[in-house]
Amino acid sequence: MPKAPTRKAAPKAKKTEKPSCKPAEVDVHLYAPRPLQAELHRQLKRFNVLVAHRRFGKTVFCINELIAKAAANNRTEARYGYVAPLLTQAKDVAWNYLKRFTAPIPGVNLSETELWVDLPNGARIRLYGADNADRLRGLYFDGVVLDEYAQMSPRVWPEIVRPMLADRQGWALFIGTPMGRNHFCTLYEQAARDGDWHAQRFPATETGVLQETELIAARRAMSAQAFAQEFECSFAAGVPGAYYAALLEQAELEGRIGRVPWEPRLPVTTAWDLGIGDATAIWFAQVLGQEIRIIDYYEASGAPLSHYAKLLGDKPYVYADHLLPHDISVREMSTGRTRLDTLRSLGLKVRVLTADSVEDGIEAARNMIPRCWIDAGKCARGLDALRLYRPEFDARREVFSVKPVHDWTSHAADAFRYLARGLKMPLRQPAEPAGLSEYNPFSW
Repeated sequence: MPKAPTRKAAPKAKKTEKPSCKPAEVDVHLYAPRPLQAELHRQLKRFNVLVAHRRFGKTVFCINELIAKAAANNRTEARYGYVAPLLTQAKDVAWNYLKRFTAPIPGVNLSETELWVDLPNGARIRLYGADNADRLRGLYFDGVVLDEYAQMSPRVWPEIVRPMLADRQGWALFIGTPMGRNHFCTLYEQAARDGDWHAQRFPATETGVLQETELIAARRAMSAQAFAQEFECSFAAGVPGAYYAALLEQAELEGRIGRVPWEPRLPVTTAWDLGIGDATAIWFAQVLGQEIRIIDYYEASGAPLSHYAKLLGDKPYVYADHLLPHDISVREMSTGRTRLDTLRSLGLKVRVLTADSVEDGIEAARNMIPRCWIDAGKCARGLDALRLYRPEFDARREVFSVKPVHDWTSHAADAFRYLARGLKMPLRQPAEPAGLSEYNPFSW
């Protein structure tokens, strides 16, 4: 395969480790920001969360912020990143902008295959996808943009990107449109209360970027929910088509999502989605009568089965069953053993579920949620995934597909389906264990 064409770099200037003290200025000869954007460039702090409507010009704004800061940085091998939910998305949305706005700079070098641009001072700006966020481990950033953070896994920022900024005191800019009350909403609300962060919302009816006639036409063509989310930057609007969002919202209104203590006198059932090379998700549940208490959630990536066995052993719970999908019985080519064999050898009492359709599992989960009390703290990441779990949208036919989107939400959602299918519920109200009749676990 022939190598992608590159532009030859001009001789690099002498580098120094001392960072520039002069604030980066956006070169209006390369980029003509709108007045709102120009003011925003001046207002940014080290950490920033910007909630902006569609067609605000988010990507152009971010790319030029990266270019300006990279061009002004005189540190050796300065590194900047633009991270989108998917690498293909980063390429489709941002790559042409990055090339366009750096093209007038003499001596720029770029790679079409690796999606990076090197400036004459040695600073590099590169595009990444959060779908393979673990690839970022071991790197560093002087500055990073996380675009459409609502669609990324909640672990991308605290576990992967934030440590990459530590040794260079790098900055971060989160920008995107809401997708319900998920981790992007939580981050925005935290940033709004923190004086060291800059947090700002840009609804389309306030920015003046789009003409009023265009907004009226969009409002007519879209559902009220979709318009509120896409143009008014509403976190309260649920994600269109999300399987469980309305049921979880109802659970929240009824006070069934909050603090749900573990009851030591009840056994715990776990349900797993066991990933190979990606995340493994585990829900922890207890049953009392017809009530299902979701007391805990755990997710990790790239860990061996022994890691999960130890995790379960370290918790104070007494277990009933560990529910796993049917494909756990498939033998591995390298060892001839199944993961079921491995888990049982680690001392786990595994119950393997029969194969079933995703649609039936989703319906079972929908039927289960009205009986659930869910711990908001311990299950926060799992709840974020359930709220965003949604079908694919067929843009050509303008309808939702029967197939769910496969992204970071899939692992928690699949494990939740297995819990709904495999959890054993009593046919009638059993006698309560001694002392439970006067115990109210939901009095938070």
